[in-house]
Amino acid sequence: MAKPILEGTRVALWAPRDRDRDEFLAAVCASRELHGDWVFPPFDAQTFREFLRRAKEADRTTLLARAEGDRRLVGVVNISNIVGGAFSNATLGYYGFSGGVGDGRMTDAVRLATSYCFVELRLHRVEANIQPGNVPSRRLIEHLGFRHEGFSPKMLRVGGEWRDHDRFAITVEGWMPMRRQTDF
Repeated sequence: MAKPILEGTRVALWAPRDRDRDEFLAAVCASRELHGDWVFPPFDAQTFREFLRRAKEADRTTLLARAEGDRRLVGVVNISNIVGGAFSNATLGYYGFSGGVGDGRMTDAVRLATSYCFVELRLHRVEANIQPGNVPSRRLIEHLGFRHEGFSPKMLRVGGEWRDHDRFAITVEGWMPMRRQTDF
């Protein structure tokens, strides 16, 4: 049986697999109101296959967040645009599913993924870009110590429209003092 890539006390992060499709698509369907216009995750078998294909790209790590114990799917964390060398940076994106948000599990999932960026990938900086009105995502990332670096008009195409984003980031120097022992 496969093992999680990362384990915390409340969530574990797993690589997505084809057998996750039905549970994933049901979670997306149940979370349409939660996601609103903020995120457009895969919604059918074809877009889920594309999601799995992209998850295997060399500059990306895609992780499914599952609750410890019952392994219920609570969200997704994407680490993309992974660049080493002098830049040593990645972009972090995430979304939760109904029934898995508001209880701290997504915060734990993003915390684990951020530690993974610094400890396993040995990056120097991680950024997250959040649409200005997405208050829950902004609170989550600020809670983890990411600092607001600026505003990027029409930065990213979401749902077929170019959307403004606030840019947040944290460096390894800012992260390590905040890291919890449970991060691995």
